[in-house]
This record gives sequence, structure tokens and C-alpha cells, in this order.
Amino acid sequence: MVAGFVIVLFVTSNFNQLFADVSTALKTSVRLIVAVFFVFLLDFIISKNNLTKKNGYAIMTFGLLFGLFPEALRYSDLLFANLFVLFALRRLISLQTNLHTKKKFFDAGFWVMMATLFHFWSVLFFAVVIVALIYHSKNNLKNVIIPFVGVATVILLLVAYNIIVHDTYIKPTNFSRYASVDYSVYNSSEFILELTVLFTSLVWTLIYFFKNIQDKNKKLKPSFFLIAWSSVIAILIAIIAPVKNGSEFIFLFAPFSIIMANYIEVVSEKWFKEVFISLLIIVPIISLLL
Repeated sequence: MVAGFVIVLFVTSNFNQLFADVSTALKTSVRLIVAVFFVFLLDFIISKNNLTKKNGYAIMTFGLLFGLFPEALRYSDLLFANLFVLFALRRLISLQTNLHTKKKFFDAGFWVMMATLFHFWSVLFFAVVIVALIYHSKNNLKNVIIPFVGVATVILLLVAYNIIVHDTYIKPTNFSRYASVDYSVYNSSEFILELTVLFTSLVWTLIYFFKNIQDKNKKLKPSFFLIAWSSVIAILIAIIAPVKNGSEFIFLFAPFSIIMANYIEVVSEKWFKEVFISLLIIVPIISLLL
């Protein structure tokens, strides 16, 4: 159902590109596939690692966040960067099994660096890798080197590609380090409403999330800390993002969805749950009317 909602939202937001020339249509179709894949990937990460109870709150929130910020569906670089960040987060969260630890750290470093090629500030998610090292490799200093090997692997592959295709080692466009602290675009009534709902919900649920991590299963605690810190990194990326039109919050969608789901699961007042969910449904509709 959520995948269907994302498809409808994507088609609505990218209708002209889908039915333009063949090249544009193919590129747009790839973005659609990636966007829909997000839903199944997040569902897999959650169910595989027991991050929520058996319900659809997280996936529902994830889909509604795309409804809140449909611009996130328009940029291939952000979609691919977020995809690779999710791959990295998946590997870090699965460290709770204590299996194939070295391979998972390598993969995490590799995927974060891959994300950096598409959106430079994704490199900040390497901080989450460091946090994972602190939790899972306190007594094994060898593991500290492994994520950097993953990073080096991507750089070597990039250099090899550039030499073969462009006859150079590194192109300036490989790591475009643009940032902006101009928030004037947020002065519109549409953004004020959307950001108020987003950050009110995030702060409220994040405070609860940090407070209640201590009550989680000991084995799962590091995973929940990684999710919480991922949301913090996502906010930092949004703050310095060069383009500010709502798409900059895409990195927040997955961690926030998990945080929100954990909050909704334990709220005893049914009406309070409905308020949070209703806001995420109603606000995009109101924004269209503003």
C-alpha cells in the first residue's frame, strides 16, 4: 500500500519527465524504481533487526514523509545517496548479531563513501560508523581500520574509472562541496507549516527515544543509538544543504520513521497517536492549498 502511494506521488510529481523523450523517461523511471525500493529496503531492515513491533507504523510514516516533501523524489543524486546510506545503516545495525563484523564495517565504509560521490555531505554519516565502532569494537583496534579500507576501495575505483574514461585522477565534480546557510526559502507559509510539524514531531519523539533506549534489550541498544545519531546527522546535512526545497530532509526519512514508530507503539492514548498520523496526512494537503 505504501509502495503504491509512493508510486502515485512520484508519477504526480514527475509526470512530464515520465512522458518526455526516451532518455529523460528512462532516468525518471530509474528514480521511481529507487524510490519504491526504499520502502521494501526499510521494511527489510526493520523486520530483520526487530527495530519495531510487527506493525506498519514505520513504513507508513516513511511514505507520508515523501508526501510532506515530494521534492525529495526529483533528484537522482539525493535518491542514490540516500540508498547507499541505507545500505550502510543496514550493515551497521546488523552488527548486533556479532557475525561477520569485519565485513560489515568494510561495507559500511564502502557505502558511505559511495553516497558521498552522489551527495558530498553524506560523508557526515561516517560519524555513525565511528559510533558503531565504539559500541562494537572497543577491544578490537583492528576493526577501526576496516571502514577506512572500504573508503579507500571506493576512491581507488573512482581513480581507475577517471583514468580510463577521463584521463585524469580526480575530477573536481567528483566531490562537489557546496553548502548554503540561506534559509530565506523557508519563510513561505508552506514551509513554515511543514517544518513546524516535522521538527515538533521529531523533537518530541527523539527526546522520548533517547530517554527510553535504556529500557531496550541490551543487544538492541547500540542499534537504536545508531538510528538516533543517524537522525541527528541527517538534520546537520539538511542545515548545510546547498539546495533547500524540502529534498534536503530525505536522509531523515528512514531514522525518523523508526523513531516515530517506536513512539506510537507505546503511547497509551489512542487519540494522541491519531494526532501525529493525521498531521502527516493533512499537512501536505494544506500545503498544496497555501
